[in-house]
Amino acid sequence: MSKINILIVGASGRMGQSLIQEITNDKDLALVAAIDHKSSDKLGRDAGEAIGISTGIKIDYDITKVISSADVLIDFTRPEASLEYLKLCEAHQVKYVIGTTGFSDQEKKLILDASKTIPIVFAPNMSVGVNLLISLVEKATQLLKDDFDIEIIEAHHRHKIDAPSGTALRLGEAVAKASGRDLKKEAQYERFGNTGERKQTTIGFSTIRGGDIVGDHTVLYAGTGERVELTHKASSRATFAKGALKAAKFLSHQKSGLFDMQKVLGLSDN
Repeated sequence: MSKINILIVGASGRMGQSLIQEITNDKDLALVAAIDHKSSDKLGRDAGEAIGISTGIKIDYDITKVISSADVLIDFTRPEASLEYLKLCEAHQVKYVIGTTGFSDQEKKLILDASKTIPIVFAPNMSVGVNLLISLVEKATQLLKDDFDIEIIEAHHRHKIDAPSGTALRLGEAVAKASGRDLKKEAQYERFGNTGERKQTTIGFSTIRGGDIVGDHTVLYAGTGERVELTHKASSRATFAKGALKAAKFLSHQKSGLFDMQKVLGLSDN
């Protein structure tokens, strides 16, 4: 079987470097291009130089020169950049793995529209463990929704821009789905001052930013006389990179459609 050709954008960032490391260890994948922004001081250098490996691929900024050589583009950048990559993937029929977070509802609609012509895996968290957590949260919520207050707590490094995290919001969606609630109506993202008594149907979010925390997520079920906590803690970005590569392999068998990691990992039939 021929290798799947991968293009990495944001190649000199922490996720980009983790992806490059994992691709070099995978016999089924080949790194064919590494893209970064024009101002990067890594342009022209080997994509693996910073992590002590030689890939033979130089970091470039002009994606239009290389996109046609890729089977799959993997992206963990920013929404404004991702939407430009989306157009290019459509134009060149390149499959697309999106780990970027912070999209508006309108931007998500653009991704959905594009998935009618190219296959896309779009997930706020590619980790196998987090996606198992999402499944467990759905099951726990079905059982506990009427007698327990539900809160979602997430922690990330000081450099993260969006809040709550995309993963926290995905967990909120899982809670809402399993409890028959509307997340837009029931989510509470901040508390300050005299907030009044908590409504039982509220889905609360708490955000922590500090240091180099890779990503911690807890769904807390607080009842009378007992609490249940479901927690995932990431200590390495390699977990996200490995999940993204599973997504790339999954897409190699798809013609079109929008998929999440639940589908990629066989945790969902939808």
